[in-house]
Amino acid sequence: MLRNEKKVALVSGANTGVGFQVAKALAENGYKVYVGSRDLQKGESAVSEIGGNAEAVQLDITDSDSIISAVKIIENEHGYLTLLVNNAAISHVGQSGRTMEEVLGAQRASIVPIEELKNVWETNVFGTLSLTQAFLPLLRQAPTARIVTVSSALGSLGINSNPENPYRSAFDAAYGASKTALNGIFLSLSIDLEKTNIKVHLVSPGFTATALNNFQGTDTVEEGSIEPIRVALAEDLPTGSFTGPSNASGKDNKLPW
Repeated sequence: MLRNEKKVALVSGANTGVGFQVAKALAENGYKVYVGSRDLQKGESAVSEIGGNAEAVQLDITDSDSIISAVKIIENEHGYLTLLVNNAAISHVGQSGRTMEEVLGAQRASIVPIEELKNVWETNVFGTLSLTQAFLPLLRQAPTARIVTVSSALGSLGINSNPENPYRSAFDAAYGASKTALNGIFLSLSIDLEKTNIKVHLVSPGFTATALNNFQGTDTVEEGSIEPIRVALAEDLPTGSFTGPSNASGKDNKLPW
């Protein structure tokens, strides 16, 4: 097999939820998939379900040593990366066991503890960009490469600035605004890389029942994974896209920034 012929992907936060579904779909479509997980044992458990095209790698996107180690593993085994899926994220760092409404209420801009806000942003914004920057040299080594970042429509300023949006009260300063910042940075990255071999996409899974929202989302993980999987597998999307689930009317699923 010629170098770069096999498609190689890394999915962060892939041992459960949307990340697991994306990793599974990529493996089923011929990718060698590295399943990133903070807990290596949980990653290995996920790999046992995915099958032979997957390999667990310990990955904490807030830990530079962990990131460097993951880069070295893929560099030594392949020398390039075709697809980076940034999925790892947290919704809060405060008291556990709270409902989604309690978490969002405590993360309003007027009262959110600054240290808690910083910790959420450390993962969702700075950790995600750190991981991406570290893998850019390997992405540049692929003939064509893509970065797919799982974001949220909750981070859309266009949606949340509309008074008719019934969910705008959920736009908190910690999680919601971290996704706004994430969107801005990766739109900036798409502009930065638009003359290179690397495309950049952002995708919202919709209101999916995962640990991020105490499993209170309205969509199953399988339903919420449909659009992230579509974007992860698509190779012809224009760089800089931001999409969410298609609605029942079949209208364009582009999301406003």
